[in-house]
Amino acid sequence: MTVRVGVIGGGQLARMMIAPAVELGIELRVLAEGEGMSAQLAATAIGDYRDLEIVREFVRGVDVVTFDHEHVPQEIMRALVADGVQVHPGPDALQYAQDKIVMRARLAELGVPQPDWAAVQNADQLQAFIDDHGGGAVVKTPRGGYDGKGVRVVRAGTDAADWLAELAEGDALLVEELVSFTRELAQQIARRPNGDMIAYPVVETMQRDGVCAEVIAPAPATSGRLVQVAEQIGCQIAAGVGVTGMLAVELFETDDERILVNELAMRPHNSGHWSQDGSVTGQFEQHLRAVADLPLGRTEPRSPWTVMVNILGGPLDGALEDRFAQAMAEYPEAKIHTYGKAPRPGRKVGHVNVTGDVLDDVVYVARAAAAHFD
Repeated sequence: MTVRVGVIGGGQLARMMIAPAVELGIELRVLAEGEGMSAQLAATAIGDYRDLEIVREFVRGVDVVTFDHEHVPQEIMRALVADGVQVHPGPDALQYAQDKIVMRARLAELGVPQPDWAAVQNADQLQAFIDDHGGGAVVKTPRGGYDGKGVRVVRAGTDAADWLAELAEGDALLVEELVSFTRELAQQIARRPNGDMIAYPVVETMQRDGVCAEVIAPAPATSGRLVQVAEQIGCQIAAGVGVTGMLAVELFETDDERILVNELAMRPHNSGHWSQDGSVTGQFEQHLRAVADLPLGRTEPRSPWTVMVNILGGPLDGALEDRFAQAMAEYPEAKIHTYGKAPRPGRKVGHVNVTGDVLDDVVYVARAAAAHFD
């Protein structure tokens, strides 16, 4: 019997589920926010994911619902669950990816290592935290931030006055210690509804203006102990929040060699794009396997190294596709993935994956191939 998976959200993550869905014999249906979305090839409905009746109409006839993003309101998801719809990840888990203060509180309950933090409602509370943490801190809006948006380094309580002024009664901002870290890592875990889990290799991520720019898999110069700790943290969180599907745990490796949890994503994630071409089972196939409660695939790398470089912005003088031929001719080993998006500065419009035996060579080719699309 064909499994029918409904994806709410028509972005690039839904787009990249299409090919593995075909290969797995899964019927993929997408609720896109508008015409011309990245996943338009699988879009069976167009509508507002914040409208319960539109969502209810979309999920009729599907076996399980999953997401391209974390922005579907809790009341919508809980109404679907009450209707008897299989929702993965469910609202009880997804709340920890939707609200960073809720996430921090749950991670504290789980005993997971994380930066010192607090919820603040005014400049005096923010200033007190800054004073207690060496004169600097990071302020985040609890909901809606991504790719560096809703994040600000502050040195005084008044540095977030505009955000504080916009708070509704009872709301707060998240403030965290300004972590001194040597690099950023990411750990991905896949978890089925029955509790089965499998981990991917921990990877190193590099950011540019708050946006993931490159990923190296596996993370270089990574000891067995670090690998073990990162996987343990990922599995502890996956089980502790009850996530189903893919979980990405963004991590800091600190100057004193600690591992701290930065943020969570409960879906395929930019840090896992390397797995499309570099792992036995790519994250998009794995996510579909997990939410459909199918056996999970193996996750070991196919090559010693895989490097993913994001295409950020893209050419303003023509379509990305116009650059394919030259990039493919010069770097035939590169795998190019584009998202069907119009280029604009800083926008993620695609990525390049390259695998190989020598890390320096793989990095060079991935960067050079991606540069064709600048």
